[in-house]
Amino acid sequence: MNRVFFMKILMYLSTCMIPLLIFSIVGYGLLAKKNVYESFIKGAADGLRTVVQIMPTLIGLMTAVGILRASGFLEDISGYLAKALSGIQFPPELVPLSIIRMFSSSAATGLALDIFKEFGPDSRVGLIASIMMSCTETVFYTMSVYFMKAEVKKTRYTLAGALLATIAGIAASVVLAGMM
Repeated sequence: MNRVFFMKILMYLSTCMIPLLIFSIVGYGLLAKKNVYESFIKGAADGLRTVVQIMPTLIGLMTAVGILRASGFLEDISGYLAKALSGIQFPPELVPLSIIRMFSSSAATGLALDIFKEFGPDSRVGLIASIMMSCTETVFYTMSVYFMKAEVKKTRYTLAGALLATIAGIAASVVLAGMM
């Protein structure tokens, strides 16, 4: 009974959260005597300029992901790594997901849905895929878009740190799925 009540409260809060956030931002702006509408329009215009600036990068990344998927390269890599990965209990079926996730969240979501259709969301592979999607980041997409926008030229250890965090997220997904 408590669990059902708790879930209903969470559902109610999740339904109200976005309108509450919007009203609180507008209310704060009005209390601070700011022109909320003018600020909104300026922010929307800046966002549109940003979209136009990063569009070539997005198109390039999406094209590369499409080529990798269509060429069969990801399946070949999975086949080669199957024996090595079996020693660490990482399903080779998740190699394409772990690679694509570093480039594109939407393409990785498509792969995860394919995994759910084939193995089921409650299977070990499905659990690892679900946890991996929340424990990892689109490293190359994030670096290319944000560093380009911020005009960062020297990335230092960003890539190495991001790849290490991705490996840790993948390892955590295997461990956590094993605990379920």
